[in-house]
Amino acid sequence: MAIRNPPSWMWAEACEMMERAQQLQRQFFRFGRVAASSPLWEPPVDILAYGNEVHVAVALPGVAADNIEVRTDSGLLIVNATRALPVTSRATGVHRLEIPYGRFERRIALPEGRYQLLEQAYTNGCLFLRLAQR
Repeated sequence: MAIRNPPSWMWAEACEMMERAQQLQRQFFRFGRVAASSPLWEPPVDILAYGNEVHVAVALPGVAADNIEVRTDSGLLIVNATRALPVTSRATGVHRLEIPYGRFERRIALPEGRYQLLEQAYTNGCLFLRLAQR
């Protein structure tokens, strides 16, 4: 009977679990399946507060700036748009798609108060928003 090396066995198990998680993620973001009516993903955000201002950075790689919609509604900042599938023809060989595509919507709860959007900039795939409390 062979004795298992615990660190090696645990590492192999962790790698196998990561691969299963990635398979589930790929199933969720299925190639070629875009539902126009409901959001498919949520981009990550950073939120920083400076006195009566809130600064928000939204990571949107590959999203065209003119497709981004930003609004506030009842204490929420809502950002939505669509990231187009980077495949241009049926002959394209896809080796890996890890960045989500399709319609997204991110609803971000703001600190209590009413806010006005002061500034909006899109640089290097990130949307930067500056809001002020009214």
